Amino acid sequence: MKTRIPRLLALASVLSMFLVPPATARAAESQVLTIAVFDFEAKEDLGKDFGAQAATLVNAQLSAEPDLITVERAELAKILGEQELGLSGTVSPDTAAKVGHLTGAKVLVTGRAFKADKDLILVAKIIGTETSRVYGEVVKSAAKPVTELATELAQKIAKTTTAKADTLVAKIKTREDRVAVIKKALKTDKLPVVSVKIAERHFGGPTIDPAAETELGKILGDCGFKLVDDKSDAKPEIEFVGEAFSEFGMRKGNLVSCRARVEIKVRDKASGQLLAVDRQTSVAVDLSEQIAGKTALQQAAAELAERVIPKACR
Repeated sequence: MKTRIPRLLALASVLSMFLVPPATARAAESQVLTIAVFDFEAKEDLGKDFGAQAATLVNAQLSAEPDLITVERAELAKILGEQELGLSGTVSPDTAAKVGHLTGAKVLVTGRAFKADKDLILVAKIIGTETSRVYGEVVKSAAKPVTELATELAQKIAKTTTAKADTLVAKIKTREDRVAVIKKALKTDKLPVVSVKIAERHFGGPTIDPAAETELGKILGDCGFKLVDDKSDAKPEIEFVGEAFSEFGMRKGNLVSCRARVEIKVRDKASGQLLAVDRQTSVAVDLSEQIAGKTALQQAAAELAERVIPKACR
């Protein structure tokens, strides 16, 4: 008996190592926010590249915050460039939602830099992409270099973002919530037979049991659609086709972030008419890179479902 008790205690200790981290990861994931920093607007007297430099300094400081995941500025510029949107600080609450869809960022930071009397002043605007809620922070000094001011501003931004997360980020929708919204938006009780094909990759390799395709198919089924595939006797009237990929974002401690993008076309099978074309970017955090990638794909597909499924019945 004396020899068994230590063994049981040791076994319990080992099991706890496997059981505790997922709960820790879920708690950490709920606190981690994705944030994108845009170039600050700056007066010409400060120099041509001053606004970009100030934003880069703020971004570098924010990237060290444990509760924030920053969107790489090079990636941000590329994404926005594809949509003919600049990396300037002209993003407004009205356009924040679009930028959030493109980049996966939950929070945007824009700003201005200018001189008043002898003070150098940096003003930051913190915008929630899902709620359009806006907060502001200011730092100023006549003697401190811009590096110190950027550090102070980043600290204020991080504090406000984490403290006001509940108002900056929308309440997480469950699948049941989305299904209820979609059913309400459907224009007919006679739903078409549908199929879903979304090719999916992670890090250039094929993915088993694609997460985006699975999530969209699950939501379609819950909404009452008859779902078929290549092995079914029935043929689809509407096709949901697309591509998806996920990739490593960054690592913070034990947590890994992954970004995912899903692109979908909804096509009428008989006429070939495109009923909807849409895309969604998402970010997820987990202890496992593969799970983070799949979760990001799942989230992107779920958000797309709410927008494109009602268009399949019009």
